[in-house]
Amino acid sequence: MATDQNRRGTGAVAPQFILDRRDAVPALIGRHEDFLVVSGLAGTSRDVAALTGDGAHTYTMAGAMGGACMIGLGLALARRERRVLVLTGDGELLMNVGALATIAVMNPANLAIVCVDNGHYGETGYQKSHTSLGVDLEKIAAGSGIRATRTIASREEIPDGARLVREGNGTAFVVLRVKPTDPPAFKRNMDPSACRNRFRAALLGAP
Repeated sequence: MATDQNRRGTGAVAPQFILDRRDAVPALIGRHEDFLVVSGLAGTSRDVAALTGDGAHTYTMAGAMGGACMIGLGLALARRERRVLVLTGDGELLMNVGALATIAVMNPANLAIVCVDNGHYGETGYQKSHTSLGVDLEKIAAGSGIRATRTIASREEIPDGARLVREGNGTAFVVLRVKPTDPPAFKRNMDPSACRNRFRAALLGAP
C-alpha cells in the first residue's frame, strides 16, 4: 500500500519566499543599461518595464509562455560582445524547463538568467506553482549543466547574485525568491510591432 508521502510525491520541503520583488529585482540587476534584456510575460515584464522606463533595450513578452530563455540564448549567440539578461518567472520557466539543457550545452559567456520565483502562476490566477511545493529550479539548472548558479532568498545574498549576473565566465543562472505580491503597476507598451522595431533599432545601434 502506498504511503501518504508516496501519494503526494517526493516529500520535498517547500522554500520560504520573503523578499519584496519591487526592491529585490532592481537591487539584483543594478545598472540596467549594461544589458540587452529579455523578459518573460506577466510579472517579470512589469518588473523590467518599471525598472527601465520601458526602455528600447528591453524586449518584454506577453502571451508567449516559455520562450524567454531561448530568445535570450539566440540573442547572446548573435551579439557576443553584449551582456544579455533574461528575467523570467518560475511559471514561465517551468513551461520550457528543458531550455536550460540547451543553454548549458551552448554556454554563452555573455548570458545571465534570473528567475523571479514567487511560487505562483501569476498570469492565470495565482495558483501555486511547483516551486512552492518543493521543486528547486537551481538544482534543475545545475543538473542541466549550468555551472554558475545561485539561489537568492535574503537581502544579504543579493550582492553575491548581482556579481554572478555581471561577471559569470559562462552562462549564469540565479533564482530570486520573492513573496507572491504584485509587481510594479507600470503600463508598458503592448504593441508588439512597435516593441520589436525599437528593440531591433537598439540592438543594431549597440556597439
